[in-house]
Amino acid sequence: MSKKLIVIVATPDCLALDIIGPSDVFGCVKNIPPNTSKLSMEGYDILIASATKELQIVTNSGLVIHCQKSLYDIKDKIDTLIIGGFSNHHKWDGYPKLIKWLKEKHHTIRRICSVCIGAFVLAEGGFLKGKKATTHWEYQEDLKMGYDDIQVESHPIFVKDGKVYTSAGASAGIDLSLALVEEDYGRKVAMQIAQSLVLYLKRPGSQSQFSTFLTQQLSSKNNIREIQEWIMEHLKENLDVQTLADRALMSPRNFARVFLKEIGLTPAKYIEKLRIESSKIYLEETDFSMDFIAQECGFGTSETMRKTFLRWLQLSPFEYRKLFGRH
Repeated sequence: MSKKLIVIVATPDCLALDIIGPSDVFGCVKNIPPNTSKLSMEGYDILIASATKELQIVTNSGLVIHCQKSLYDIKDKIDTLIIGGFSNHHKWDGYPKLIKWLKEKHHTIRRICSVCIGAFVLAEGGFLKGKKATTHWEYQEDLKMGYDDIQVESHPIFVKDGKVYTSAGASAGIDLSLALVEEDYGRKVAMQIAQSLVLYLKRPGSQSQFSTFLTQQLSSKNNIREIQEWIMEHLKENLDVQTLADRALMSPRNFARVFLKEIGLTPAKYIEKLRIESSKIYLEETDFSMDFIAQECGFGTSETMRKTFLRWLQLSPFEYRKLFGRH
């Protein structure tokens, strides 16, 4: 069986990590023993393609990437196309040719992806119309303002909508690539790659941009893992042990015992920590009020959030924002 062709598109002034990160993830598949996955492990052919006629692409950092081909010279069937980001989406004049090529070829490509502000290429080509999408947080408002037919998701690391995948800042391209490998060859393969690259494997789908605590390996027990994922998506709700146990089809006592054994924290402590990590994102990246953040993250009141922060971090939310906020 032939290998899947992964094409990673490099544009002038691109971010090197957008190109190199995904390439390294897909490249690691060849090092995984074939019997690791129950699925056929044909692996990938990886091609770094220039979005211009020039094969030498100078990145934003000055690093020069030597591309194997110009995108427009590729004749083989592309399985997955990944468009890397570049330093300023307003200044690149290569949009028209790239978008024209995408419109001609998109129906033959199984997955079309973007990293960082590569999403603007997909948006300009109409590939995100009526879809959910994300991009680097600095450019989310630009995406919303420029394309009001796109549902821009503020916090996900990456978003899948049909065959189109968009991801946030540069390192999110690595997370997306791990998720694509997991789609193709299963979680065990993706976990081995993450471990070999000293990375954390995030769950598939639109996971919030949580910190390392939330991106640690999920439980190997499916019912506990599913509960962990459900908790992440329902932090605003009442998450008592009875509710969680019912979802796991377990008794409350057995659920609490198994959860503690698997995760190393009681359900209550785990949820509290998730709420802390979720609120840290709001404090770092937004100007939302303390009351709003407390409600969104499930604390109920800003005073409860303040006490929880002091207990876990020895900092108040206000002090945390002052230290780590973007302003």
